[in-house]
Amino acid sequence: RSSEALKKVALIRRGSHYPAELSGGEQQRVALARALVTRPKLILADEPTGNLDKESGEMVTQMLFDLKDEVGSTMVIVTHSNDLANRCTRKIAINDGKLNSD
Repeated sequence: RSSEALKKVALIRRGSHYPAELSGGEQQRVALARALVTRPKLILADEPTGNLDKESGEMVTQMLFDLKDEVGSTMVIVTHSNDLANRCTRKIAINDGKLNSD
């Protein structure tokens, strides 16, 4: 299952590398591969694209939503990215200490 998960996140060739040998985007994709293996019912993502360049961020975002759909998980994302928040089916914002829901 681990090898299949690494294939899905395009990292099968990096399977023998240590985390310090991977870029930030690769480390994020490894985290997604680990989640694929466990087939979680709940995915909690705190700023999943915060430290990534635009291309890596888009790749991680797509993989995150694909994982959610494939497994049928509930996903909670905490983000400052409006683009990422707009991809969600429900948004809850905190403004001046007050909750606002869409």
